[in-house]
Amino acid sequence: MSFDLSARLAARRADNLYRQRPLLESPQGPQVVVDGQPLLAFCNNDYLGLANHPLVIEAWQAGASRWGVGGGASHLVIGHSTPHHALEEALAAFTGRPRALLFSNGYMANLGAVTALVGQGDTVLEDRLNHASLLDAGLLSGARFNRYLHNDVASLAKRLEKACGNTLVVTDGVFSMDGDVADLPALAREARAKGAWLMVDDAHGFGPLGANGGGVAEHFGLSVDDVPVLIGTLGKAFGTSGAFVAGSEALIESLIQFARPYIYTTSQPPALACATLKSLDLLRSEHWRREHLNNLIRQFRQGAEQIGLQLMDSFTPIQPIVIGDSGRALRLSAMLRERGLLVTAIRPPTVPAGSARLRVTLSAAHTEAQVQLLLNALDDCWRKLEPDHA
Repeated sequence: MSFDLSARLAARRADNLYRQRPLLESPQGPQVVVDGQPLLAFCNNDYLGLANHPLVIEAWQAGASRWGVGGGASHLVIGHSTPHHALEEALAAFTGRPRALLFSNGYMANLGAVTALVGQGDTVLEDRLNHASLLDAGLLSGARFNRYLHNDVASLAKRLEKACGNTLVVTDGVFSMDGDVADLPALAREARAKGAWLMVDDAHGFGPLGANGGGVAEHFGLSVDDVPVLIGTLGKAFGTSGAFVAGSEALIESLIQFARPYIYTTSQPPALACATLKSLDLLRSEHWRREHLNNLIRQFRQGAEQIGLQLMDSFTPIQPIVIGDSGRALRLSAMLRERGLLVTAIRPPTVPAGSARLRVTLSAAHTEAQVQLLLNALDDCWRKLEPDHA
């Protein structure tokens, strides 16, 4: 018996689900070069336009000159450098939590936190639309794993009644494919009433949301008692790379002792921490970025409504256009690309079957004129897109 990989690949192509990596030949930003073609991009997560900011680049270069280009070892051996420590302290202050702990990426932060906190005999309850890394973490933890209906507190309550052992309720803050926001106040109340902990992965909330960019927890005014485990990633609005967990002294010390993805991974380059310290400073101080981004979101939603496009219920930079059929989503994406616009089609299994979409993401680096170009192109392409006869 042998693996028939060719048949699996052919089936994925036939279902319009085959994925290919576009080759980016320029820095991140609204204007990019992909596969040799200049394009206006509306599909990256650089929400505040910091990924190519000259001051962040300067901080990276200065950090590399001072600290070199590699972490050299895990944090627990000799890889925990002064910039790492300074960034953790700054992120703790930023989130209003006693401590923060750096991870190499968001997937590892989620995996490390869940598997360190619960195991056999415990319970993990997750929103059914959580990011794949959260779902994988729940499955790999060995705890009893169940999913509640999307953003449905009543559904969560029923599952909490049947929970055993230590119980961890896990949700995205901003759902990455829909752009909607978790009802954290209600989830926090329900979790605390049942003696459970709430863990929030706010990868897409930090930066755009909150008065100071502090994400969904700041948006709702929730403390460490409401959200004991708060996750953030640095590769989106922060414009760099990595992730962090913020919470109590006991939580962070427990992760240092028991989170295997943290213990057994080389630390990120210290220079990256230097760059992130600068991007955090810009994120907190340059409020105009969030204000401009919110104006662009309103502009896009109003224009899309006039065209007759079906948008999700989102006030975040994630503005998906629901198409339904994967083939039609691919065709609309291709039509936009012919007009010099890059908007990625998102298909199953990333989203549920029958809900393929174009995931428009907006950035503070975009201009109103660029958003209007997108709306004009969408208006033209939508009218020309052949209907789905399936």
